[in-house]
Amino acid sequence: MMFQELEAIFDGTALQLEVPLNLAPGTKVRVIVESVVPNEIKPPKTFLKTAQSLKLQGKPDWSEKIDQYLYGETLSDND
Repeated sequence: MMFQELEAIFDGTALQLEVPLNLAPGTKVRVIVESVVPNEIKPPKTFLKTAQSLKLQGKPDWSEKIDQYLYGETLSDND
């Protein structure tokens, strides 16, 4: 008999393992569920929160001239 202790997150439908199991497909297992931290749910991080956490510094016209800043390209009068 082999024992593995692992942690998972319940997404409302199924348990999502935080690390892969070292088991062959089709292996029968017994699962005992114990809450690690009861009722503590962290909301997912949004793209905006992630971007803000980077504290990037740049010119106010980044979005308008992104190619120029990234690749040094200059826009022609026809663009």
